Amino acid sequence: MASITPRPGHELAQVNIARLRFPLDSPELKEFVDALDPVNAVADRAAGFVWRLQSESGNATDVPILGDSWLIVNMSVWRDTDALTAFMYQGRHRELLARRREWFERVEEAMTVLWWVPAGQRPTVRDAEERLLHLREHGSTERAFTLRTGFPAPAPAVD
Repeated sequence: MASITPRPGHELAQVNIARLRFPLDSPELKEFVDALDPVNAVADRAAGFVWRLQSESGNATDVPILGDSWLIVNMSVWRDTDALTAFMYQGRHRELLARRREWFERVEEAMTVLWWVPAGQRPTVRDAEERLLHLREHGSTERAFTLRTGFPAPAPAVD
């Protein structure tokens, strides 16, 4: 996983989705659900964090994606891949990541995608769906990529 340096004027959008093994209000998912607010609070204060998708619940577990009620979505914007990976692989988030198979189905198709957005632009769920489907169909490209196959931000437009 190589560091991808952003160009001025761009931020890194990411989305990851997961297919639940149990209903969100089930005893099997209680530890996961109870950890959402504390982990999101850490993300909100993380160096390089810019924004995250959330509904009135404070998280995005009730935001529909790809027309599948068993999928949950996490979407955020970061300064760059270094900031994103620093958050992902530390502390409580790392602990939860290690336990993901307890709560989520193993899925063969891509469930995570990254792309560059102009600074200040906030991606929509529709943007995330389109980028994820693009990655699944075409593999990593400048339009939709993974941490392992990243691309630099677009060059500034020349007037």
